Amino acid sequence: MLIPSKLSCSYRLQNAIERHRLLALLDKAEQYPLVLINAPAGYGKTTLISQWVAGRANVGWYSLDDSDNQTDRFAAYFSAALSKAINQDSQLSDNDRQANLSSLFNQLLIKIANIQPHFYLIIDDYHLIDNEEIHEGLKYWIKHQPPNMTLVLISRSVPPLGIANLRVQEQLLEIDMYQLPFTHQESLDFFHNRLGEQFSAPDATALCDQVEGWPTALQLVSLSAKQHNTSLQEAAKRVAKLNSFHISEYLNDEVLSGIDEETRYFILQCSILRSMNEKLVQHLTGYTNVRKKLEDLERQGLFLQQIDSEDNWWRFHALFASFLTRCCETELYDQLEELHQRAAQAWLELGYVTEALYHAMQLKDTTALLSILQNNAWNLFHHGELALLEQSLSKLDMSNLMRYPNLVLLKAWLAQSQHRQSEVNGIFNEFEYALQQNNIELSKEQQAEFDVLRAQIAINQGDENSALELATDALKDLPDTFYYAQIVATSVIGEAYHCFGDLSKALDVQQSAEKMARQHHTYHNILWSLLQQSEILSAQGFLQAAYDMLDKASGFVKENHLQKVPMYEFLLCLKGKILWEWYSLDRAEAMANAGMEVLQKTEDTLQCLALLSRISLVRGDLDNASRLLKEMTLLQTSHNYHNDWLANADEARTLLWQMTGDKEAARNWLLQNGKPRTDRNHFSQIQWRNLARSYILVEQYDAAQLILDKIIATAERLNLTSSLNRALILRNRLYLLQNKKDLAQKDLIEALRLSRQTNFISAFVVEGDIMAQQIRQLLQLNVLDELALHKAQFILRNINQYYRHKFAHFDEQFVAKLLQNPQVPELLKISPLTQREWQVLGLIYSGYSNEQISEELQVATTTIKTHIRNLYQKINVMNRNEAIDYTRELLKLMGYS
Repeated sequence: MLIPSKLSCSYRLQNAIERHRLLALLDKAEQYPLVLINAPAGYGKTTLISQWVAGRANVGWYSLDDSDNQTDRFAAYFSAALSKAINQDSQLSDNDRQANLSSLFNQLLIKIANIQPHFYLIIDDYHLIDNEEIHEGLKYWIKHQPPNMTLVLISRSVPPLGIANLRVQEQLLEIDMYQLPFTHQESLDFFHNRLGEQFSAPDATALCDQVEGWPTALQLVSLSAKQHNTSLQEAAKRVAKLNSFHISEYLNDEVLSGIDEETRYFILQCSILRSMNEKLVQHLTGYTNVRKKLEDLERQGLFLQQIDSEDNWWRFHALFASFLTRCCETELYDQLEELHQRAAQAWLELGYVTEALYHAMQLKDTTALLSILQNNAWNLFHHGELALLEQSLSKLDMSNLMRYPNLVLLKAWLAQSQHRQSEVNGIFNEFEYALQQNNIELSKEQQAEFDVLRAQIAINQGDENSALELATDALKDLPDTFYYAQIVATSVIGEAYHCFGDLSKALDVQQSAEKMARQHHTYHNILWSLLQQSEILSAQGFLQAAYDMLDKASGFVKENHLQKVPMYEFLLCLKGKILWEWYSLDRAEAMANAGMEVLQKTEDTLQCLALLSRISLVRGDLDNASRLLKEMTLLQTSHNYHNDWLANADEARTLLWQMTGDKEAARNWLLQNGKPRTDRNHFSQIQWRNLARSYILVEQYDAAQLILDKIIATAERLNLTSSLNRALILRNRLYLLQNKKDLAQKDLIEALRLSRQTNFISAFVVEGDIMAQQIRQLLQLNVLDELALHKAQFILRNINQYYRHKFAHFDEQFVAKLLQNPQVPELLKISPLTQREWQVLGLIYSGYSNEQISEELQVATTTIKTHIRNLYQKINVMNRNEAIDYTRELLKLMGYS
C-alpha cells in the first residue's frame, strides 16, 4: 500500500517568492530528457520545482525517503508516479515485482510509447538512493525514455547516472548551488513577503551576502525578527552563530522559544512521525480538531508543510524535523515508549506496515515488534525489504525469537542470501540451545524448512552427503505451499548428485528444479538451474550442448535484465572456459573481461583472472600470465575461496611452471597442498591433475602415474568424458617423458578420438613441443582417420604459432621494469627503443620473418625494415642472430630461462 504523501508535491506556495530567472530556465525543460536540480540542503530546490509545476498538467511526483533504497519499493512508487504523470488512474505495470528494475522499466516504456502530450516525472531527494541497481535502472530509463518525457531529479549531490556524458551531449538542464542562492532582489522580495515594510533594504542585502543567499538561513532570520519584533540588523547578528554545531541551539532559541507550551508539546509529539495525516495525529495526541491545529502551525511558519493531496498529509521540513527529534528525546523521554506504541498501532490500522515497524523498533518492549514481524515479515522478505527486516530482527535476541521459529529461519535466510554462512551457523546453534533449554520442539514442517537451509549451507561447504540427506528428508515433509523451500531443496539434491558423479541423475533433477522455478517465477533459481545443467553437460563431454544451454541462459538474462547479478559472471566464465577449450581465444577473453565488469568486488574476480591467465598461456604470452597469477596470489592471501576456485587458479599455475620449467615452485606447492577427498566429479579431478602435473615436473613419475591411472579409471566409469580427455593428454606427457612411446601414442590417439565429441584444442596446444613431436609422428604414420587428421593438423599449426609467440609481448609495463634493472646495457638507456621497436624486437626473437612481422603488426614491410634498421643501430647489433642473442640476454635479466 503506497503512502499518498510520497506521490504529491510537498510544498504549498502562498508564502514563497517567485524565482523568475530560474523559472525561465525551467520553461525550457521540455527540450531536455533530464533536468537536475542539485544543491545542498536548504537551497529551495523543492520549492522551486513546486512553483514551476503549479498549474502545469501531466506531472508525476515521487518524494523519496531512506526506505526507498529497496528496489521493489522504488519500482512501485516510480510506476505510480508515472501513472499520475500521464493521467492514468490504474497502475501502469501488471506486476511491480519484476526480476529487476530494468525489467519493469521495459514494460513501462512499452506502455507509454504512444502517449502524446509532453509529461514530467519529478523525483525529490534522489541523494537518498545508494542502491546501484536503482542507479543503473534509471540510467537505462533516461537512455530509452520517449522524447515527449522529461525526468526531473532533485538531489543534494550529483547522482551516478552518466551526468557528464549528458552534459556533453546537451541532453541535460542543470540548476545547481551557484544558481539557487537568493539574489539581492530575491532577498528583498522574500523579506517584504514575510515582514511587510518592517525592514531596511541595505540590511536585507547585507544579510543575503552574509549567508551567501542560503534561503533556509534567511527563513530562520525572518522568523526571529518577526517573533522578537527586532530589526533585520539585530537578527543578522544572531546568524553568526548559525553553523552545523549550533543549528539546534539557534532553532530552539529563535523558533520554539516563541510558541506557547501547549503548541510546543503538540509539535514535539508529532515530531516522532515522519509524515502524518489527521487520523495519525489524532490517534497519537488525542486532539480532536487536528486539521485546524496543523493549519495554524503551517500559517505560523513553523516548518510544517502540507502536501497537496486529497488525504491531507503533512510533514515537517527535514532540518526542523531532525532538530525536533532531538528535543523530543530529551523533553518527552518518559513518554516516548507510549508515543511510539500509539504510532505503530495507528500506522498498522492505516495499512502501512513499514512505518509501523519503524516505530515498533523504537520500543523497549518487543511485543509489538514481534507481532508485526510474525504477521508480515515473510511478505516483506518476498517484496525485497531486506534491510528493514535485518534492522528489525537485530532488535530481538534469541530469548524473544525462540517461540517464533519462522522468524529465526527468516533471520538465517537473510544472512545466507548475503553469503554470511558463519553467521547462519551461529543463528542455528543459538536457536537449538534455546530450544533445548526451554523444552520446545519444532513441528516436522518447521524442521523441514530449517533443513533446506542447512542443506544449502552443506553443499556450499562441499559436504554433499549431508546436503543430499537433509534436502531429501526435507522434501518429504514440506507442504506444497512451501514452493521456495521445495525449489531450493530440489536444486541442492541435483548439485549433490553432480558431486557424486551421477551426472544423468543430476541433470534430471536440475531440469525438475528449472521447471518448478519457472512455474513460480523465481528468476534466480531458473538461471541457477540452467547453469548447473550446462556444467553437467560439459562434464559429460557434450560441450556444444553445454554452450547451447548457456546461450539459452544468456537469452533469459537479457529478457529479464539480470546482467548485473553476480550469477551472470558465472555464466560468462562458463562460456569463456568452453571457448578456451575450442581455441576461440579472443571470444574467451571477451567473456572473461565482461565477467570482470559485472563484479563489484575485486576479490570475486579470481575465476575471471584464472581464465585470462590460461588464455595468455596458450597464446604463449608468459609474462602477462605471470602478472595475472601474481594478482591471483595476492587475492588468495587476503581472502578465503572455495576449493573449486582454488583448483582453477592452481591449474593455471602448474601450466606456467611446466612451460617455464619452474621445478622449485612445483616442489613447494606440492608440500603445501593435500589431496582432494574424492575424484568423482570434474571439480576434484582438476586438482588431481594439478598434483599429477607437478609430480611430472619434479620427475616423481610413479606418484603421477598412480594419480592419473586412478582418475582415468574413475572418469571412464562415471562418464566424466571431459575430465578423461584432459587426463589422457596429461598421461601421454608422462609416458613420453618416461620413453614409453607406445603407451603415449595409445593415449594420444584416444584423446584425439574423444576430442571429436569435446572439440578440445587448447588442451593439446598448451602442451607445446612435446605434443607437436608426437603429432608429426602420427601424421607420418598415417594412422589417423580423416576427422582426427584434420584436428591434428590444426593443433600442430597452433602449437607452432605458440612457439613463435613465446616471448613476443614486450608491452609497456614489461619494458619499464626491464629499464629499471641496473644490469641493463647503458646504451639502451641512452637511446631507448620506441614501443613499436620493442614489439618488432620481440617478434624477431620469436622467429618471425619480416613478412610475418608486417602481417602481425598490420604495417607495410618497408616500414618494418625501417624499424629493424633503427633498432639494430640503437642496440648495436649487425644482424638477426645477434638481435636474438641480445634479446635472450635481456630476458635472462628478467628471470626467464
